[in-house]
Amino acid sequence: MYTDKVYATCLLASKPYGTLYIGVTSNLVGRTTQHRENVFIGSTKRYGVHRSVWFEEFGNILLAMQRQKTMKHWSRQ
Repeated sequence: MYTDKVYATCLLASKPYGTLYIGVTSNLVGRTTQHRENVFIGSTKRYGVHRSVWFEEFGNILLAMQRQKTMKHWSRQ
């Protein structure tokens, strides 16, 4: 099945060497804006995770989710 939808695995941080957030979205700009404006109650709001550090785009949600899962097992270094 062909789709034009783009999914992104993204990495956000509170500050250099601060709290990290790894997520998957189909609307990278909108989702990053939501984090910056503290729209959701949770760890990103609690720890001030507002800086977009990195993202990678995928044409398949399963690939984006697999990348997220892999990254969550990485060490911080």
